[in-house]
Amino acid sequence: MEIQVISGDISNLSAGAIIVPCFEHNTPINNETGAVDRALGGAITQLVNEGEIKGKCSEITLLHSLGKLPAARVLVLGLGKATELTSNKLRNAFADACRYLRNKNVQDLAVIPLGSGVNGISPETCGQTLAEGAMLGLYTFRNHITPKEDNKEIKRISIVAGNAERAMVGSGVNKGTILSESVNMTREMVNEPSNYKNPTTMAQKAVELGKQFGIAVEVFEKEQMEKMGMGALLGVAQGSRQPPKFIVMHYKGRTDDKTIDLAMVGKGITFDSGGISLKPPEKMDEMKGDMAGGASVMTAIAAIARLSVKLNVSAFIPATENMPGGNAFRPGDILTAMNGKTIEILTTDAEGRLILADALTYASRMEPKAMVDVATLTGACVVALGDVCTGGFSTNQALMDKVTASAAETGEPVWQMPMFDEYHDQIKSNVADMKNSGGRNGGAITAAKMLAEFTGSIPWVHLDIAGVSLTDKERGYIVKGGTGNPVRTLVNLAMKLSA
Repeated sequence: MEIQVISGDISNLSAGAIIVPCFEHNTPINNETGAVDRALGGAITQLVNEGEIKGKCSEITLLHSLGKLPAARVLVLGLGKATELTSNKLRNAFADACRYLRNKNVQDLAVIPLGSGVNGISPETCGQTLAEGAMLGLYTFRNHITPKEDNKEIKRISIVAGNAERAMVGSGVNKGTILSESVNMTREMVNEPSNYKNPTTMAQKAVELGKQFGIAVEVFEKEQMEKMGMGALLGVAQGSRQPPKFIVMHYKGRTDDKTIDLAMVGKGITFDSGGISLKPPEKMDEMKGDMAGGASVMTAIAAIARLSVKLNVSAFIPATENMPGGNAFRPGDILTAMNGKTIEILTTDAEGRLILADALTYASRMEPKAMVDVATLTGACVVALGDVCTGGFSTNQALMDKVTASAAETGEPVWQMPMFDEYHDQIKSNVADMKNSGGRNGGAITAAKMLAEFTGSIPWVHLDIAGVSLTDKERGYIVKGGTGNPVRTLVNLAMKLSA
């Protein structure tokens, strides 16, 4: 799909459909909508006066021009109250409109810079938001569906801007395109079934991105991990026939200093059966997406490189399957992590924190200024927060605040959870330094408390994305399957830190 920014009058543009806005509460129709309204003989005004068009956010009204305009259709898109419009509401509304028109077999559409100049939304933010709404909202996963001739696709979107704002809208579109491509790359990896996806293919993807965008990539094999003492990661991996990989990616946005400004660590379990502590069959198919954290940090660093962010950023991805083979680790086993700490295994289904323990240790030894890990870690976080927001846990409030602000700006909200010392008692073991499960109560917190044991003194935030990495329903720019959350948050954080 091509997104272009052009100058002109949208009422004179030939397209399968044009999109114009309408706000709630009798807000005067703007100039562009007014010109289209006059060409249609006042049809939009009439529908507003009759109450059929209310202007509520994401409300869609389709009119056929019947030759009165070069465009065949006019879609009037409600944006709610002008004083309450946000970029996230705009992103959702435009995604809904694009999907609606795709279902009408529209292949090319034109739109004015919706919301630009309204409630503080700049032309650049508008361009970025429209690009994200279209590219994220129109994403589909069809890798294993026999192609059909009647597949409907929007091939071109034209944003019709005034000469004064065209360059700014275009800059926003470029940024939104890069971010959307990275999010959709994560979605693609998450949606891919595990007979097509494994630690080796994840490593190959990292190498491919490195060559494409100038990122240094190193892939550690099992033998190298053994020499480094990554006993927790290797313990999880030993039940699978697929060899584990530890993927390290370095982007140098600052050539004057080798210090890592931001380390991102992502859980890369390419299939999680639960191991010997086998999961129930219901929804086990979704465990193909247990590498969403790893995919998100991999594609986030690619976006950071493409945007030339002036920051040194590294990504660390421990990748393996968790399978119940004859050589699998067992409840009651004791594993020794890379930092020498021992872990009693109560359940092999609490494997994510084990592979992250070694990855966090490795990353922290490189002394980054800040460290964020991303993981589909606990069902307890889903119970606590549902599918609305990510759980955030931290040992450094200043970094936590930056992450929370970055997430809020992208529409991927993060809710901070407590990390009181008392929770640590639940992971104390009688036979090892700690155990890998603190039980049901406060399960997301006790998992985070265990991860904190491997971060040293590095400012650190843990993002538990178990509830937001997948969805079974469409909601604005979020489509069924992998969501790609929190790629845009990570990129936004890097940009904040670079400033």
